[in-house]
Amino acid sequence: MSLRSTARAAELAAALAGLAVILAGCASTVSLDPAKNAASTDCASVVVRLPQTVADLPERETGAQGTGAWGDPAAVLLRCGVPSPGPTTDPCVSVNGVDWVEDDSNAPRYRFTTFGRTPAVEVILDYDTVSGSTTLADLASAVSAIPAKNQCTDVSDVPEPTSTPTPAG
Repeated sequence: MSLRSTARAAELAAALAGLAVILAGCASTVSLDPAKNAASTDCASVVVRLPQTVADLPERETGAQGTGAWGDPAAVLLRCGVPSPGPTTDPCVSVNGVDWVEDDSNAPRYRFTTFGRTPAVEVILDYDTVSGSTTLADLASAVSAIPAKNQCTDVSDVPEPTSTPTPAG
């Protein structure tokens, strides 16, 4: 092999190594589907405020508007622009001034959706990896960019009737 072909082989190997690094960077992008209203200005306000770390996990690049992800593999996923939940009997928790409806039907993966904010923000997290309260606390400042119009209530929040209604008859 001549000196010239050895140099070309070395250049080709360096180029392939560089391409591998670029492709590896692309592979780390978290693929998410955008929510219906992800392009809203409210979601843009949330996304620009998303923290670089959530529950001590580093932020990841996502491939959709109005989304966020943290951890490798991603243990926290966020989508802004989902429909706002209506009245529900699901548990509702308040963390740093943000109310969240909790869905644990796929435990240990939990889904939290903001209550009283339109559009709503959905956070899916892996309880085997992160704490829900820490995750929601870390995201509260960004999510607060969407103003709250309602709050979670509980049966104990409803006043007791002062008299017994009489049946119509």
